[in-house]
Amino acid sequence: MKNILNCTGHEIKLPNIIKSDAAYLVDDAGKRYLDLESGVWCAALGHNNSAINSAIEKQVQIISHVGFCYSNDIVDDAAASILSIAGLRGGKCVFLCSGSEGIELARQVCKELTKKTTTLCLHDAYLGSYSSVLNRETGWFIFDWRDCTSCPEIETCDINCPKFSNIPDNISEFVFEPGSASGFVRFPPASMIKNLATIVKAQGGKIIINEVTTGIGRTGKWFGHNHYTINPDFIAIGKGIGNGYPVSVLAIAKDTVREVEGSNFKYMQSHQNDPLGAAVAKEVIRQLTDEDLVTRASELGIKFLSALQALTESPYITEVRGRGMMFAVELSNAEVGDEIYNQLLEKGYIVCNRAGMFRIDPPLIIKEADFYNFVNTFRSILTNT
Repeated sequence: MKNILNCTGHEIKLPNIIKSDAAYLVDDAGKRYLDLESGVWCAALGHNNSAINSAIEKQVQIISHVGFCYSNDIVDDAAASILSIAGLRGGKCVFLCSGSEGIELARQVCKELTKKTTTLCLHDAYLGSYSSVLNRETGWFIFDWRDCTSCPEIETCDINCPKFSNIPDNISEFVFEPGSASGFVRFPPASMIKNLATIVKAQGGKIIINEVTTGIGRTGKWFGHNHYTINPDFIAIGKGIGNGYPVSVLAIAKDTVREVEGSNFKYMQSHQNDPLGAAVAKEVIRQLTDEDLVTRASELGIKFLSALQALTESPYITEVRGRGMMFAVELSNAEVGDEIYNQLLEKGYIVCNRAGMFRIDPPLIIKEADFYNFVNTFRSILTNT
């Protein structure tokens, strides 16, 4: 990869994958790897998915890209599918290219509509790769909920708790990431999230749900926020909705659409509402629906979590968390993590190594036997480490 700048912070371990098939990748030596990262959450329906490939081929023969003044029916059809699974009847969508852009657009709209200046988010929220969300020195109120985990009333958090008293009255939007926590897979208590949303809405702010990693069945429901009592104004959807194709969607609730259309807000970029991305998104939803893969993610997720939690018998595993097909395995330290990660890779298993934690996000179409083989291999490595 001598011509490619690698600025991801991750070492390229497999430089030449020449074939892919569902949950598997094959390198130029013919070795097969089970991708338990789903290509960084993206390939939820597996690599080289034939139905998605066919949808792409069909749309390419019609039109892939449009300008600002013309379109294709597939965009509106795909938007209808998105709004249906999101429960946003009467709402509207904007198709974009990345989850980061979805968050960016939503925040721009909120600032325009509310005329407020401050974004509220949780201390461990990842909201994209743009500097507008990475730099949180000004214009942000960060709600640190780490000490909430030791509160005996964490599951019945009262809105009058002193923890909420210092929230300013100039919150433009609460951006909630329901479970990823910057990739560390933490699930904030539902009562706390409900209270934060109530406070923000009462002062005229908006609710943005960042479903880039937790959406499209990943948590065993269509969206991660379905595990909470919260009504979003915006839902930013990415990664899994394109199954590897770079498309994202910002879904907007009906009342908020009315506000936007009554304002002077403008947003334009070259690949906005492209038919090709919309065709992929529509096919992803069709496949998830027809094959009932969201229910499958919920049911298998319970079994897989139990299998992973059994690994805590090892002194090298300190905790296992999960919801649906999103898991985190905490290891005793980063050095042990690196050693085990490399052994797993040698045996043909790809997980995400986060300096002492493995994030495991298998494709929703993974075979049960393949996952259990991975767990058995993981156990064997732990035993011999």
